[in-house]
This record gives sequence, C-alpha cells and structure tokens, in this order.
Amino acid sequence: MLLTTFSRAVILSVLLLVGQTSGAATVLVAVAANFSKPMTEIAAEFEKATGHSAKLSFGSSGKFVSQLENGGPFEVLLSADEKGPQKLVQDGLAVTNSQFTYALGRLVLWSATPGYVDNQGKILTTGGFKHLALADPKLAPYGAAAVEVLQKQGLFEKLQPLFVQGENIAQTYQFISTANAELGFVALSQVFENGKIATGSGWIIPENNHAPIRQGAVLMKQGAENPAAPALLNYLKSAPALAIIKKYGYDLPQ
Repeated sequence: MLLTTFSRAVILSVLLLVGQTSGAATVLVAVAANFSKPMTEIAAEFEKATGHSAKLSFGSSGKFVSQLENGGPFEVLLSADEKGPQKLVQDGLAVTNSQFTYALGRLVLWSATPGYVDNQGKILTTGGFKHLALADPKLAPYGAAAVEVLQKQGLFEKLQPLFVQGENIAQTYQFISTANAELGFVALSQVFENGKIATGSGWIIPENNHAPIRQGAVLMKQGAENPAAPALLNYLKSAPALAIIKKYGYDLPQ
C-alpha cells in the first residue's frame, strides 16, 4: 500500500520521538538553595528541548561540597560560589575545565512586612527589631556576603546577638516569611518578580557592599559519561536559560 505524504510524516515524527526518548537520560543535580526557582523552570525547559531530565536537590553549597567529598551521588553541582567547584576540581572529583560562572547573585535585606525595610537599609542603624536572619556564613555564600555587608557598615558586633541563622538561604527566607525574624538577608531571586520586589519590603544591596557572588557550576567525574550531565551544563549557557536567570534578578556573567 502506498503511503501518503501525511502518513510518512507521522511515521517519521514517531521514529524521531522514539529515538529521542531512547537516548534520554536523567542527571542528578545539587543546586544552591537560592537558585531553586530559576532552576526548576530551567529544568522543565531543558527536558522539552533535549528529552533529558534533571532530578534536582536543593540545599547549602557548603553541605553539598562536603557530601560530594564523601561520595555523594550528584553529577552536577550548581553552587552559590566558585570556591566549592574549584575545590572539587582540585581534589580530582570534578572534571577539569568544566567549571564556569552561571549567574551573579544579588543580596537583599528583606522583611515580609510592607514598608518595614527602607530602600537604603537605614533600619539596620536605627534598630527596633529583635531578630535578624541570615544564612550560616560557614555554609552559605549569601550568609558570608551578609556578614561582609554588616562589617563594612560597622554593625556586625552590635547586631550579632540578634542573629537567627538558617542552614541555607531557603531556611533563612522561611524565618522571615513566617515572622520568626522581622527582617533578614536573602537572595533577591527569592522575592523578585516582574522586575521588582514582589512582597514585603526590601533594600537591594549595592554590589560594592560585598564581594561579587559568583555562582559556579561544575561537572562531577561520576557524571562525565551521562549524556544528560554535560547537556544540562551546555543548556545553562543557552539564551532561553539566561533569560530565565535574568528574570529572577540575577546579573549575567560577562
């Protein structure tokens, strides 16, 4: 029986779909907590574009590095800094020359209460609050940046007794959003929507108040043979992924 043009097109589409599906793989990704929203969106687009899928775990960069040094299963690390990926390369656990900066993070002093934080952060000096939340600076780069801001303003020793420390930036956000802390330092991406702080009130901290938050990605050696792992890292550099990253308030690496 002769096949019509339409029939041939349908058969070809099915064959292509089968071929893509049969070559599809899943990559295990450790993602810094601050990058949870954009990465969830990027992973969905990555699967549509490539057929591969990404299984995401969110947490503190420091903990992920420790887990990977002790045999953790992740094949890609998206850290909140560059030190963790560099250390994994130096330790021979990550693929040499696979590391790159995927985003430049922004820090914000934020409160869930509208009008509570002024747009210059003067509340840190005037006080009146009992709790100031930040991520553990030993584990989370955003916490380290917060400490740097307070030290630069000469407020660290005065405000340190008020600290409420989260294990990561996600837990820090929870402390503030549930009013366990009146205000605190979180990633801009957690409260940013449509080009502005979506809820509560905040001071987007000028970048010259702390060292750049250069967020580094790296391919682990255990992921080198998984086609989905390098494919994901390549996709992070694509125009669709960069548009998502920028949408959440990150600056793009040059």
